[in-house]
Amino acid sequence: MKTVKVRLSSIEAVRDFVEVVRKYDYEIDLSSGRYVVDAKSIMGIFSLDLMNPITLTIHSDDCDDILEALKAYIID
Repeated sequence: MKTVKVRLSSIEAVRDFVEVVRKYDYEIDLSSGRYVVDAKSIMGIFSLDLMNPITLTIHSDDCDDILEALKAYIID
């Protein structure tokens, strides 16, 4: 399992993010506080607090390909 912080600061960023994660078969969650949603659900993402960084959890240890595809959204 890998966990990183991401920032989705606009409607377009959320749409593009969902397009990328839907291409992969990994189980991917986004969490903000106590709320956890499926990262492939655009409606779920909009239920989170997008003003702050969100925790992205990929339930796989071999997921460098998707991390590379999402590098525009990952923050340090």
